[in-house]
Amino acid sequence: MKVRRHCWFAILCLLAALPRLCAQAGPPFQTDDPTPVDYGHYEAYVFGTVDGTPSELDPVVPAFEFNWGAVPNVQLHAILPLGGVIPLSNPAQPSGGPSAYGLTDMELGVKYGFIKQTKDRPQIGAFPMFEIPTGNSTKGLGLGRVSYKLPVWVEKEFGPWSLCGGMGYAIVPQTGFRNYLYGGFLVKREVNKRLELSTEVFSHAAETDASGQKLASTMIDAGGYYHFKSPGWQLLFAYGHSIAGQTENYGYLGLYKTRGRDKGERKKPDHSI
Repeated sequence: MKVRRHCWFAILCLLAALPRLCAQAGPPFQTDDPTPVDYGHYEAYVFGTVDGTPSELDPVVPAFEFNWGAVPNVQLHAILPLGGVIPLSNPAQPSGGPSAYGLTDMELGVKYGFIKQTKDRPQIGAFPMFEIPTGNSTKGLGLGRVSYKLPVWVEKEFGPWSLCGGMGYAIVPQTGFRNYLYGGFLVKREVNKRLELSTEVFSHAAETDASGQKLASTMIDAGGYYHFKSPGWQLLFAYGHSIAGQTENYGYLGLYKTRGRDKGERKKPDHSI
């Protein structure tokens, strides 16, 4: 299975949220943000993605993501995905191999915000991640080895606008795959109290030696966040297509929930009938 696509460099435009809403990158986009989940809080996602080139389609559905603010300025991250490969494309089978569906490689990571945002300084953080070989590599559902992503992200808010971007390096120690650079830049703004819309420019270097997948790709993705009336619930959506290099499509649809209580906060009594 192809490594999930990321950006070579990105130019994102995010429509910023209300002051009570935290700035957000990452899902449903491929550019992430440097801000860990607040200490004692968590984020949970149920989502599906699709990433495809003319030679291979890689749907991931369903997938489950969990982020937890374990300690101040540190977030623990995990994704357990089920997905497919249609059909398998690799150097040994340039015309395409069989299709498959099942558990793919699990993702674990730690986001560390080591510089906090101030009036004159952006937020800066690192988000190293590890792809654990839980998928069946013989069916194209995994790499068969641990791979690594080592990005640094930067974010700055300007009133109602939020800008986010950065670069990273993926280390993929598997035959037929390449180490590659990726990166992104993102901007966001609120449309109304329920809806935020975003757009990004996104690119990555060549990831594999497989036929039809040997090129870098630059994409434009657009999407956003719909905030339900129930606190903490959001619908996330995005779609993108390449504008240069390898032809590629990207899509994301997910349901998001955040919850948590600050240390020392007392639970309010429920007076509802």
